[in-house]
Amino acid sequence: MSLILPRKRMITAHGKKIVIVKGAQESAEHVLMKAFLWALYLPQYPELTIEMRIGDKYKPDVVMLDEQHKPIFWGESGQVSRDKIRSLGRRFRDTHFAIAKWEMSLALHVENVRSALEGVERSAPFDLIRFPADSAERFLTPGGEIHLSHDMIDWVRL
Repeated sequence: MSLILPRKRMITAHGKKIVIVKGAQESAEHVLMKAFLWALYLPQYPELTIEMRIGDKYKPDVVMLDEQHKPIFWGESGQVSRDKIRSLGRRFRDTHFAIAKWEMSLALHVENVRSALEGVERSAPFDLIRFPADSAERFLTPGGEIHLSHDMIDWVRL
């Protein structure tokens, strides 16, 4: 059963606000994962934003850029191909990546990322995150405030 989410919704976390927009073909879970990634990493990356084109072949779901407009954090929600992981990991070796999954075991995805990044020298972490099926009820208040930290979820850092 899919969650119901309005087309646009203001959310807040750590004193910041952002509007999340649900596309016509986008699942509520995908939109919520973007919002949760934003809130989860906001303390570390205070200029995070959602769905911003950065002039690359790929558009990150969640991103923060440095002064030279290079991504220092890149978050993806849902399915991410092995080729995309390899391409991004190789081209942005100093970028912290996070991939969020909805109610899925991380074990298979850990092996997929390790395989995709085999032989790639990286200086930044690559996180895999699992949001449980009841994430909306657990982490999002009716007023749109997200309360979430790494100790509340399953995650792996590679």
